[in-house]
Parts: sequence; C-alpha cells; structure tokens
Amino acid sequence: MPGTFIDVDVDPAVASDPSLAAKLTEVCPVDIYAQKEDGTLDVVEKNLDECVLCRLCVDAAPAGTVRVVKLYDEGAVLSS
Repeated sequence: MPGTFIDVDVDPAVASDPSLAAKLTEVCPVDIYAQKEDGTLDVVEKNLDECVLCRLCVDAAPAGTVRVVKLYDEGAVLSS
C-alpha cells in the first residue's frame, strides 16, 4: 500500500540484489528502505510519506530502476 503522498517503485532486480539493497538503505535519510535478513530490499511503507524528494535513491540505483511517485501531483515521477 503506498503512502498518502509518495509511493516508491523499485525494480525487482534491484530489490533482490544485496549490494544495491544495502546502498539504497544507506543513502535514504528517512529510512524508506531497509535490508531484510536475506539481503534483499524492503520498502518501509510507514516511512513513505517522510520522503524529502532528495533523489539520493534514484541516483544510487541504475537508471530507471527506482521511481519515486508523487501521488499528490497526478502521479508525477521524480526525475533524476
């Protein structure tokens, strides 16, 4: 379930890559991402609306694999 204002869409290949999951977890200043015990990525849904639109996650992942969707702006995607 997305947040009220923000949703995050992460490509399954990125979510299943432990090194990319660690990188996303590290760069997010508001803990939207967490790494599960098996190393895969977990999106912490309760933190989605804390997003500050910093683009650090978008820049840390391969182009087009992480999308931050502004639900309040007709689904506009935060561009890199």
